[in-house]
Amino acid sequence: MYVLRVQHAVHDYAEWKAAFDSDPLGREKAGVRSYRVLRPVDDPSAVMIDLEFDTAAEAEALEVALRDLLTRVTVAVDPQTRVVEVVEAERY
Repeated sequence: MYVLRVQHAVHDYAEWKAAFDSDPLGREKAGVRSYRVLRPVDDPSAVMIDLEFDTAAEAEALEVALRDLLTRVTVAVDPQTRVVEVVEAERY
């Protein structure tokens, strides 16, 4: 499994969440199998999103599209993206 990790600050979480929920890039069509939205408990203006994919190519393609989108929006500040491979996971 591959994960596209996105991190950025937000001025207004509710505004950002509405934009995220509008799904402008079509996550499912792009190959996203699941996602998680995370917020640091000590910094409510920060957001992290993990988008899970079956292939690195799908994750990398959405990363390119997302980087383009993030240059045109104001809801995300200083976005950073990275594609990573899950090499081990366990649930307890």
